Amino acid sequence: MLVLHHLNQSRSFRILWLLCELNTLYGTPFKVIKHNRTKSHLAPKELTDIHPMGKAPILVDENRGRTLAESGFIIEYLLRYYDTDGKLSPTDETWEDYAFWLHFAESSMMPPLVMRLIMSKVATKSPLLVRPIAKKIADKVESLVINDNVAQSFGLLNAHLSDKDWIANDFTGADVQAYFAVKALQSRGELGSWDNLKAWLVRCENRAAHKQAVEQGGKVFE
Repeated sequence: MLVLHHLNQSRSFRILWLLCELNTLYGTPFKVIKHNRTKSHLAPKELTDIHPMGKAPILVDENRGRTLAESGFIIEYLLRYYDTDGKLSPTDETWEDYAFWLHFAESSMMPPLVMRLIMSKVATKSPLLVRPIAKKIADKVESLVINDNVAQSFGLLNAHLSDKDWIANDFTGADVQAYFAVKALQSRGELGSWDNLKAWLVRCENRAAHKQAVEQGGKVFE
């Protein structure tokens, strides 16, 4: 049995979605154990009892005696051992696109979004007397660093999708991996004129397995 330790409204949704895809295609059984964020919006300490990283997603593969962390690695693992007919995996011809965007999603698209979240906390959670100064600093960091990085990375994916429905031509784990970052930007109303990203999100969310993942784990962003 595959057991996913899932944190609400987090990137672990992607693994739940991929498990639903595998279940739809192959009948692969899995179980979801849900964890809720603390009052400070962090992962609960109980996750460190399962994996020392203490962050979701954590996948326990009881079939092979493995406990895995890190979304990208889990996606690669699931495709390697459970996508037996290669229906969610790239072909030899599309592997480069698959591998590039799988890593690009976490290494280039997510960091400026995380930095923006941290800066917003600095601006709103600082002591009252220094809050105006903290807000000015946060706004400056956003205007000088974050906004350009967001525009560059998301614009690049939008351009890549100009002549294809899916990142590696057919639907693969790369689409699963990139989903959270694009959805996060959409939740802030910042997709703007990136029509290819908007259409791609619709295609993702129209997949039966995606809808099943929402039913089981809740929406990524309310």
